[in-house]
Amino acid sequence: MKKIEAIIKPFKLDDVREALSDIGITGMTVTEVRGFGRQKGHTELYRGAEYMVDFLPKVKVEIIIADEQLDQCIETIIDTAQTGKIGDGKIFVYDVERVIRIRTGEENEEAI
Repeated sequence: MKKIEAIIKPFKLDDVREALSDIGITGMTVTEVRGFGRQKGHTELYRGAEYMVDFLPKVKVEIIIADEQLDQCIETIIDTAQTGKIGDGKIFVYDVERVIRIRTGEENEEAI
């Protein structure tokens, strides 16, 4: 099993969720996060004062999937979240040793 963490632009979340649902990915965890990479921050004007916004709003999508779904899931996220501009985000892939559904005690693939 694999865990995918995708950091994407917030306005792309609904499109990514729908696209993943279309390929059979039904469960995910979404967190509003803030950060920066090469995009750095930017300056904004508020009540006449200019200030630096260091951390930009992003969304982190976490998905646990079976190994055979990995490539299709990654391709779907890239195709849907990509704008071609700086700050599109990143995808991280981790190995998952064990998953347990608390309610039923099911484990691993049966639990996801």
